[in-house]
Amino acid sequence: LRAAGAVILGKSATSEFGFVAYTSTKVHGTTRNPWNLERTPAGSSGGSAAAVAAGLVPLGTGGDGGGSIRLPASYTGLVGMKGTYGRIPRGPRTGYGMLAAVKGTVARSVRDAARWYDVTTGYDPRDAFSLPRREEGWEASLGSCDLRGLRVAFSANLGNAIVHPEVEQLVTRAADVLIEATGLSRVDIEVNVPENGLAWAGAGLPSLVGDLQEYWPECKEDLTMEIAFAMEAAPTYRAKHGASAEKFRVGMNEAMADLFEETDIVLCATSPMEPFAAEGPMPYQVGEVAVSPYNAGALTIPANLSGYPAISIPAGLSESGLPIGFQAYARRHDDALLLDLALAMEKAQPWPLVAPGAPV
Repeated sequence: LRAAGAVILGKSATSEFGFVAYTSTKVHGTTRNPWNLERTPAGSSGGSAAAVAAGLVPLGTGGDGGGSIRLPASYTGLVGMKGTYGRIPRGPRTGYGMLAAVKGTVARSVRDAARWYDVTTGYDPRDAFSLPRREEGWEASLGSCDLRGLRVAFSANLGNAIVHPEVEQLVTRAADVLIEATGLSRVDIEVNVPENGLAWAGAGLPSLVGDLQEYWPECKEDLTMEIAFAMEAAPTYRAKHGASAEKFRVGMNEAMADLFEETDIVLCATSPMEPFAAEGPMPYQVGEVAVSPYNAGALTIPANLSGYPAISIPAGLSESGLPIGFQAYARRHDDALLLDLALAMEKAQPWPLVAPGAPV
C-alpha cells in the first residue's frame, strides 16, 4: 500500500482476536457505529469500518475469517469485499489457521474497492495459496462483465439463518432493484446451505489457543465472555473434533459446488439483524425468536469455509435509520463479477458515502 502511494492514517481497533461480531474489549474499550453511537460497527474489522463511515479515510484494511469485513460493511453502509481464497496474499509470517481468513477492504465506493484490489492482489511466494496477478486492472475493467442473462438465486436466509423480518424486507427489495437493473435471470431453486457456526468455531479454536495459551488463565478477567468461554472449552477439544470440522468443510464445499451448478450468483442478507449494542454481547434473540450467537455469522461463514468470494453491498436503511447490507456470492475466481454487480447497484440505488454529519 505504501509503495502504491497510500497514506497510512493509523491503526484502528478489531474485535477480540477477530472471533466476535462486535468491537469492544476490556483492554481497548468500545468502538462505536458512526450512524448511531449506541450501536456496534460489528467486527472484527469494526475499527476500519467506523473510520471509513466517519469520513476519516476512504478505505480501511480488513480481515475476513467469518464475515469480519462484510458484517462491518453492512452495519456502516459500506462496500465490503471478501475475495476468493488466495486472491490477496496473506503474510508475511501469517499462519494458515483454518484456511478461512482472507485480507480485504471496507470502502465507500466500488471503485475504491477495485483500486484496492489493483494494489493488493497477486502472487506472493510466502503464501502457498496465493493466486497469480490478474492481467486486466480491476479498476480499469470495472463494468466490463456481461451481467444480462446470468442466473441468480435469491434467499434472504440461505435456508438456515434466522433473519429479522425488516432485514428480509429490505434485502428482498434491494435484490429486486439489482436484478431489474442488470437483467439477471432469476432462477427458482432451493437454497439450503448447511448450518455452520459450531463447525466454524471448532475449526478456529486451535488458532485462538495458539494466541492465548501463554497467558491463560491469568488473562481471563481481561477477556470478553465469548473468548473466555472458548478458552475454558479448549481442554475438551480432541482430534475427533478437528476431524469433524474438516469433514464439515468438505461437505460445505460440495454443497456450494452443487448450488453453483444451478446458478451463477446467489443473493442473500449479510447480517440477520440490524446493528446491535456497541458493548455486546452477541445477540441471543432476533426479533421474538431465540437464536444461537452463531446466527450472526450464518450468512457470511459459508464463503470462508468454502473459499468462495462474496461482497456486501448497501441495501438501504432500517426504520431506525441504520444501514442494512445484502450479499452477493459467486463462484471462486469470479471476483470481478461481484464488483460489477456492486457497481450496478451503486448506480441503480446510490448510497451515502459516509454517515450523516461526517466530513466527506
